[in-house]
This record gives sequence, C-alpha cells and structure tokens, in this order.
Amino acid sequence: MGDLSGLLNKHNLDVMHSPVSAAMLGGMIARIVDNTISGKIAKTVFEAMWAGEGDADAVIKAKGLVQVTDTGAIEKIIDEIMAANPEQLAQFRSGKDKLFGFFVGQVMKASQGKANPAQLNELLQKKLKG
Repeated sequence: MGDLSGLLNKHNLDVMHSPVSAAMLGGMIARIVDNTISGKIAKTVFEAMWAGEGDADAVIKAKGLVQVTDTGAIEKIIDEIMAANPEQLAQFRSGKDKLFGFFVGQVMKASQGKANPAQLNELLQKKLKG
C-alpha cells in the first residue's frame, strides 16, 4: 500500500513501528472485499487509523462511511440527478456520451462518495439509456 509506505517514509518510521498494524490493514482490506467500503473510502479510513482513531470497523462506524449498496437507494439518487439536469440528460441521449462522467460525479457527490461505483455505473447506464 503506497499510502503506508509514504507515511512511514515521511515520519521516518519502519513498518515495525507503524501506528497501523498488519491486523488493522487486514481489517480494512476485509471491508473493501465485503463491499462495506470502496477503495476511495479506504483512504479516509486509513488516514483515520494512522491518526489513532481506531481500527477500520471503529472508524467506519464513527464516521458513517459505509458504502451504499442498496440498489433502490442508488436508483433514487440517479432519478433525482436526472430530474435536476434535464438539459444534460437530453444531450447525453442525443449522443454526448462524455456526459456519463458528469452524471457519475453528480451521483457520487449526492451520495457523499458512498455509492458503490460498480453498481452506480451499471444502474446509471440502464437509466440514462431508458
């Protein structure tokens, strides 16, 4: 993990003196694997663990960082974003495919970065083409 190496170098520490133990890293990785958090959210979790705020589960709970994987919740946000941006929606549907990134960004912003990226992309593709 590049972030760990970077911080160890910055603070002139070796891995044996890291404030983030192997067990803590393993706990964070487990939360990525089980889709509790995304890779992007993991950076926030790691920084909090480095700062001494606890293990991954404690940080995720304290900061409310659980990734949104509820299809209905993600679809609701997508519907709201589409409704709020009719001009961009019309442009996308008339062939401006690059606006897909705009919609992804808006949904991620509305979900505070918590929407599962893979689910978001899949659902957004279906809704935008509908």
